[in-house]
Amino acid sequence: MQKTILENGIRIVTEFIPYVRSATVGFWLKVGSQDEADGQLGISHMIEHMMFKGTMSRSAREIAETIDATGGQLNAYTEKEYTSYYGKVPDEHFDLLIEVLADMLLNSVFAQQELEKEKGVILEEIRMYEDSPEDLVHEGLLESLLKPHPVSRGILGTKETVGFFQREDLLAYYAQHYVPSNLVVSVVGNVEHRQVVDSIARHFSRWKGQEPQKQRNFRPQGGGQFFKIKDTEQAHICLGVPGFSRKDEDKYALQVLDTALGGGMSSRLFQSLREDRGLVYSTFSYHTCYEDVGTVAVYAGTSPSNTSQVIRLIREECRRVVREGLRPEELKRAKEQLKGSILLELESMGARMGRLAKAELYNERLLTPQEVIAKIDAVGLEDIRRVAHRLFAEKPFALAVVGPVSRGRLIEEAAFETA
Repeated sequence: MQKTILENGIRIVTEFIPYVRSATVGFWLKVGSQDEADGQLGISHMIEHMMFKGTMSRSAREIAETIDATGGQLNAYTEKEYTSYYGKVPDEHFDLLIEVLADMLLNSVFAQQELEKEKGVILEEIRMYEDSPEDLVHEGLLESLLKPHPVSRGILGTKETVGFFQREDLLAYYAQHYVPSNLVVSVVGNVEHRQVVDSIARHFSRWKGQEPQKQRNFRPQGGGQFFKIKDTEQAHICLGVPGFSRKDEDKYALQVLDTALGGGMSSRLFQSLREDRGLVYSTFSYHTCYEDVGTVAVYAGTSPSNTSQVIRLIREECRRVVREGLRPEELKRAKEQLKGSILLELESMGARMGRLAKAELYNERLLTPQEVIAKIDAVGLEDIRRVAHRLFAEKPFALAVVGPVSRGRLIEEAAFETA
């Protein structure tokens, strides 16, 4: 990995891989839904959409046609803490991809007519999301766990806030957050570092802007509940607890525990809920480490009549790890599974590009794959028990349920604490 910081504060990180014929490029901005004020909910996502709707020199169609003509790809997404614009092209078209991305970031016009059309697109996206119980239950759990921390907010915004956005709102938010110090450019592929630096400097050397002040983040309350009655065939369940931040060294033990608990077909939850009892088709656990907070969650979809039983079994399995830890063979299998996924991920240029970008975005030292594997190998049985105790013994569970279930009856039947 090589790194250069331009005079205006843009950070450029690259990994030269000569055996591929492609260039994968990411423009990562340290701005996301957590940076929005109450009346701005969804504005980060709206700006991401509007970046594709035309610049001073290219129409939306011309942006798409320019990259399509190379055989490449161009896309973007908004997250809680960042926004990413990325593309992949044959290496001979690298400069063209940089030119198009720079044009989008520096010269997008945010035309009011296009904004009104895009409002309709995002409102349909919100409606589609509301029709997806699996999406709703995860977002409901996140809000229950982390509110009032701003990372608990949804990315899409609300029908009300999106409907009120005007061009001036987007321009003001863009001017505040789309500044050089917030931008990391990550490039992986058959492109030399010097070529990347020269290309970025050519387009961005005159770009100015002051680093924005970050709003104060409040400590999550945790232990909340989210219920939404929907006419679905299954009840969709999420249980969770506050997890660890990216800065927490226990995150490696957490990865191992998460894998053993619900990370695949051999995991405890899959075996218990599906193979042994036939209560679910899909169940898994997952964790998310944000900059200063985190979450650990378990999902299951089951028949409404089995909801209370599934909730009890999930809680019991989590607390059994606190009491008993993992068996040596479980620990070994989880560690090997994790290490294998790390090695396989290195075959994806997009994953490698994102790995570089996130380390720089969060001001972390980029660990080599060998260093990450060594940290996973170092996790022992006592580490698992300590982390399980931190997660499941000291914090109440939050609960989110979407489906045809009664909140009062469910709480009573599952003997669920209402912290």
